[in-house]
Amino acid sequence: MRVSSKSPGSSPGRLAVLDLARGMAVVAMAIYHFSWDLYWFAFVDWPVAQGAGWRAFAATIAGSFLFLAGVSLDLAHYTGIRWQSFWQRFAVIAAAAATVSLVTFLTFGENFVRFGILHCIAASSLISLPFLRSSFWASGAAALFLLTLPLWASSAAFDGSLWLWTGLGTPGFGSVDYVPIAPWAGIALAGLTLSKVFRRLEIWQRLSVLSFSGRAGALTRLMGRHSLLIYLLHQPILYGLVWAAVMVSPEIDREGNAFVGNCSAACSQTLGEPDLCEAACSCTLDHLKSDGTWTMLVVEPDDQSLRERMNEHYKLCLANPDRRPPVIE
Repeated sequence: MRVSSKSPGSSPGRLAVLDLARGMAVVAMAIYHFSWDLYWFAFVDWPVAQGAGWRAFAATIAGSFLFLAGVSLDLAHYTGIRWQSFWQRFAVIAAAAATVSLVTFLTFGENFVRFGILHCIAASSLISLPFLRSSFWASGAAALFLLTLPLWASSAAFDGSLWLWTGLGTPGFGSVDYVPIAPWAGIALAGLTLSKVFRRLEIWQRLSVLSFSGRAGALTRLMGRHSLLIYLLHQPILYGLVWAAVMVSPEIDREGNAFVGNCSAACSQTLGEPDLCEAACSCTLDHLKSDGTWTMLVVEPDDQSLRERMNEHYKLCLANPDRRPPVIE
């Protein structure tokens, strides 16, 4: 992140501390996604999708990227909005977000990313525009508004896919990444606000002397400078490595374990009840195996009649997760 040498509270060149912070977020992101991949392919039984600790870990990573995006917007434009740079950055992020949506649709079907972290960063950039030259009081008030919006403005009127980007209703779908504007864009505005305060107090100038030039620091800063590229490439690589391990590992019921894991993740995104979701999905798998649907579904996963039968079992199991399949004599 470059800052002008003419500004108070800043110094020329990149701020190594910001590159380091972004690089650390990249490392945390890779750890989380690799853990998710291991869970997705049933190598581990860690509650990556449902566990409170894992959800907090994922939220912290997403919040870090959004916060740093807000800081970057302030340092890039506080002396005057550089419109060409702004729109170029916005176009790159928006294109990357669209790419993520397309790739996850081809990979995960209905659980694809409709409004994930990159979508939110792009939207947050637009929301931040009026506050780039404002006082920190104004941007801070806007941050507080968005951060608290779900607490007092949530309504069934925002349910469904049309308003999913707001974060004010129940989306009614599962997704491997869901980061709506409320409250998440508030974190970007909080980063923008803190950067304004840091400039006023000349904290950026003091932090600019930190170089983190050691081997670990330099590598982490390098990852921070190329965080978007790493974000787009790391998951296909990690996913591919775990998939390759599946091909050579001993046979276990990976399809069944993966079904329960994926089903539980999608259910938890909608209902927010991990224990109920896992029980219901396990119940669904038991019934699918009992009536022979599971074997056919593994071979023909897109067969509509089989998926309808699966959905019927799921709805019944969701209402009664202790329901057991009939015993065949």
